Amino acid sequence: MNTQTHQVYKPRRNLELVLLLMALTVAIGAQMLVAFALDEPITTDYFIEGAVFGGLVLIFHVILRLRAKYADPFILPIVVTLNGLGIAMIHRLDFTPNYAGVADRQLMWTGVSILAAMVLLWLLKDHRRLRQLTYISLAVSVLLLFMPILPGLGSEENGARIWVDLGFASFQPSEIAKITLAVFFAGFLANNRDLILLAGRKIGPITFPRLRDLAPMFIAWIVAIGVLVVQNDLGNALMFFGLFVAVIYVATSRFSWIAIGAVFMLFGAALAYQFVGHFRDRVEIWLNAFDPEIYNRAFGGSHQVVQGLFGLAHGGLAGTGLGSGNPNMVSLANSDMIVAAFGEELGFIGLSAMLLLYLLLFSRYMRAGLGTRDTFGKLLAVGLAVVLVLQVFVVVGGITRVIPLTGLATPFLAAGGSALLANWLIVALVLLISHAARQPVIVGPMVNATGETSSGTESRLQSEGPGARQTAVRRHSAPPAPPAQDEEHTRTDHAPVERGGAQ
Repeated sequence: MNTQTHQVYKPRRNLELVLLLMALTVAIGAQMLVAFALDEPITTDYFIEGAVFGGLVLIFHVILRLRAKYADPFILPIVVTLNGLGIAMIHRLDFTPNYAGVADRQLMWTGVSILAAMVLLWLLKDHRRLRQLTYISLAVSVLLLFMPILPGLGSEENGARIWVDLGFASFQPSEIAKITLAVFFAGFLANNRDLILLAGRKIGPITFPRLRDLAPMFIAWIVAIGVLVVQNDLGNALMFFGLFVAVIYVATSRFSWIAIGAVFMLFGAALAYQFVGHFRDRVEIWLNAFDPEIYNRAFGGSHQVVQGLFGLAHGGLAGTGLGSGNPNMVSLANSDMIVAAFGEELGFIGLSAMLLLYLLLFSRYMRAGLGTRDTFGKLLAVGLAVVLVLQVFVVVGGITRVIPLTGLATPFLAAGGSALLANWLIVALVLLISHAARQPVIVGPMVNATGETSSGTESRLQSEGPGARQTAVRRHSAPPAPPAQDEEHTRTDHAPVERGGAQ
């Protein structure tokens, strides 16, 4: 019996291991360079921290070999490189006033995040199970977004009420909400895509879906944006808006949704400028950063933006070198403005290389989504890819005055435990989707029109070797045809009858 095979990918875990060793060399070497530049002694702490970080990463690699051996081999090395460089820069800033002790906390959160990602990777096994949690994800998202508003629980920092005080640490629930909202959007559109595409009214070139078909997702988006505006968290509001538009565009393939989204964005920005003072201050800083009155404001001035621009200019093409600049002159240099710190000490070349790593990571996320066979997986991976690229765009665009500066953490680089945890969980989800997209599949011939063994039913090979292939072939084997005629001859003999011709 002949079978048709799809393109077979190799696991390529050995390639991932080589790239991981290179990534760890860059990450640990960056910390050593900082110590050399600042004339600090190389103590045993450097080797212990490097061993802990490297050990966790290699354990993650082993789990991928066991649970998702066909996952993309480039995602984990890129993430380890970025995360390691972030720890190195935060460690460099620890030697300056007001930043001491942050690197140890960031390393601890890195360990917690990697462990959480490994647990998710080990327990979930199949990303499609999340589709059953579509409306639960919506409820969790609303709960997470409302938590900072609750009296006695939420706390305000730097003009934004987006934190929850846990007693021993503060946590930003909106970082986890971006994952649960992505799950909800993907699940809802995967379940209702046909209704949104076919049912509705066409006005000019744009087809508008029925309100009842899109209402749950639209209400979820409105609640998310409204809560974030009340919290003065404009960066996450922009990210959730982009997630909403991107996922619905991918689901429907209609450019009209991008146009509708642009209209909503302009309308929302106009309302926010009129009624949200925090947003109005950000726009004034963006437009008039060098105005002395705005620069010298005690709170909400442009000092942070201007000093970041000066730092980028001081770095020039090649940078001052790790440990040789003055990134501490910029407030929040280890979190919101860490890109400016890298721009000063690594220069345009180094910062461009880091942005290229983000571009590669985005492309691997998208490749995982486009390669998987289920609609939910496609929408979820694309949504998480859009979350990544929007975060980078908002941060870099704000520092370079392309757009108003808003408070978002640069993925894997900036200090912050909740952001680091959320981004590592996203890595685990995308690796699962990538594994589903790349693992071998055998499609058997036509047996009957319905049922489990109908034509096109796919059987994933969970293990390699002839035994697995024979099992898959047996599951999709047709009963033996009569010896007098084969399948092709049968179709040829009956073709005139199907066209209505005489025999």
